[in-house]
Parts: sequence; C-alpha cells; structure tokens
Amino acid sequence: MLTKEEENFFQYWEDNRLKEKGLMKQLSMGFPIGLLIGSGIILNFATGWYSRANMVANSQSTPIVLVIAVIIIALFCSVFYKRHRWEMNEQRFMELQYKKDKSREQMQQTEPINSQSGK
Repeated sequence: MLTKEEENFFQYWEDNRLKEKGLMKQLSMGFPIGLLIGSGIILNFATGWYSRANMVANSQSTPIVLVIAVIIIALFCSVFYKRHRWEMNEQRFMELQYKKDKSREQMQQTEPINSQSGK
C-alpha cells in the first residue's frame, strides 16, 4: 500500500513526466539556479579575491568573454540540475509503481485463499 503522499506524487508524476522532460521546460525552470552559480563567479571575479588571477584575466581577456562563459555555465548547470531532478523523480516513480504492482499481486493472491476458506 502507498501512503497518501506517495499516491499524490505518483499521480502528479504520471500526469507531468513528459512535460518535465522537455528541454525548454528544463531551461526555464533551471536557468535561475544556473544564473545564481554564474553570479557567484562574476562576484568572485569582481571582488579581486585572487589578485594574480585578476591581473591575468584583465590583461588577456575581455568582459564579453566572461559574460559568454557565465551564460554557458548557467545553461549547463540549469540543464544538468533539472535533468538530475527528473531522473530522481523518475526513479521514485518507478519504485512506487513496483511497490503498487507488488501490493496488487499480493492482494490478488490472498483473495482466492479467503474465498475458499469461507465455504
């Protein structure tokens, strides 16, 4: 038997699993997380935390390269994060489906025994 919370998740994921798998959905939901990581990189670069790396970066690169790199990092992190979450939810769904099928099998096996003993 599934708990109420497990049953709610099972129903939600059964309805929305294909919607959540799309690349555009993953980008739209995960991009803020990627930007948070990217903003940490820009903040680290702007504060001059490591002065030697800051000097090398200022002499050899342009700010456009940094912005492009942060956007690429943000996109990668957002897709990776949402795909990981999708896989975790899919794994939980499969486990609950197995548990549900197993309990249904056990109930079907006990029904004939109960009906025979009542005669």
